[in-house]
Amino acid sequence: MNLYSLLQERAENDNPIRIGLIGAGKFGTMFLSQVQKLKGIHLIGVADLSVPNAKSNMEFVGWPEEQFSATSLDKAAQTKATHVGEDWQALVAHPSIDIIVECTGAPVAAIEHSLFAFENGKHVINVTVEADAFCGYALATKAKEAGVIYSMAYGDQPALTCDLVDWARACGFNVVAAGRGHKWLPEFRKSTPETIWDHWGINAEQAKRGRLNPKMFNSFLDGSKPAIESSAIANATGLEVPTEGLQYPVGGAEDLANIMRPQSEGGSLERKGMVEVASSLTHDGKPVPYDIRQGVWVVFEGETEYLRNCFQEYTVKTDTSGRYSSLYKRWHLIGLELPISVASVGLRGEPTGVIKHFNADVAAIAKRDMKAGEVLDGEGGYTVTGGLRPGKASIEAGYLPLGLAHDVKLKNDIADNTPIKFSDVDMDETTRAYKLRKWMEEIV
Repeated sequence: MNLYSLLQERAENDNPIRIGLIGAGKFGTMFLSQVQKLKGIHLIGVADLSVPNAKSNMEFVGWPEEQFSATSLDKAAQTKATHVGEDWQALVAHPSIDIIVECTGAPVAAIEHSLFAFENGKHVINVTVEADAFCGYALATKAKEAGVIYSMAYGDQPALTCDLVDWARACGFNVVAAGRGHKWLPEFRKSTPETIWDHWGINAEQAKRGRLNPKMFNSFLDGSKPAIESSAIANATGLEVPTEGLQYPVGGAEDLANIMRPQSEGGSLERKGMVEVASSLTHDGKPVPYDIRQGVWVVFEGETEYLRNCFQEYTVKTDTSGRYSSLYKRWHLIGLELPISVASVGLRGEPTGVIKHFNADVAAIAKRDMKAGEVLDGEGGYTVTGGLRPGKASIEAGYLPLGLAHDVKLKNDIADNTPIKFSDVDMDETTRAYKLRKWMEEIV
């Protein structure tokens, strides 16, 4: 409740939280636009594969050039400046930095960055939820072994959903369901980077203005990101996932208590205690009034007559039975909210969500018929989308996690809408990401 006051104290005492950022793309740039205004946080360095692009993005959101023109990390650490360079290892290893913000969106690289940070005694705020989706439990375990904090990124929907779940449970409520919203029609599963702007809600010119990556945004539309983020929510909160993947029940913010209750009571859930995604489109493509597309929600239960009476007495919005209610945020502000994670980790030593279970996995599902020899291009691309599955069932079936379906060649023909297995691809088994996943499969 008082993070801003604590940040002000750190600024007044000339003892800011010292951080490094890896990746200055869209999410990172949104964070950059805010962190420059918070004197209780000192961004010592930014590492990016394209230094010119990183500097351009910093200038784009209002950073004066002299602020990010430090010639070295040492100079930046000794002043109020920020160094920008390609060497992420030097950034992570620098002794002045307390927290690394991993913001690349590349899951295999994110795992490498996170493990190296743990080895150097650094806390990690991982924006790259794609890594959490297939080995977040292992990353959290490695962080605990190293005595550092591993955290989800506030502003992204998984951390915001975890916050609502924590609120409900800390109030003493039973959580029936939790999740996020999404604009969904089944045909969106076939969307590619070429078709994304036809369906997203903005045109190509607006996307160019915002420097938006079509492949990244397509991962939202085609169902990959909803599966990824639902996996992270399930694995952080202990909620379960639908046996056959997300069902996308249709409903707006005020409909959640009715649609996100068990099927036996007129809702859409297999049972209580699930993650799900609410669709903002009806089955014929019409917008749902007062949708929750950009938001997050939790549905909780009044198990006793007294609680249900309280709902009624205080005119709380409930389902038709009066038993279930919901709390929601209609919007998430992505990287603009990330300073909350930095402040929580740096001031309180608390993550804003962390993986504690392996209830969910995201399998790579073929978007079309494919032939042996074709190369998979990962989430948001032309070849695969993500399918949410129960974690242990996914391991038993040998499904290839979506996070590892990047630049790997098929050994077998694959039919459209079929989960791809490890046995179907030529996989580089020397990467830390692959080894970490296989280690996790042994310990869960």
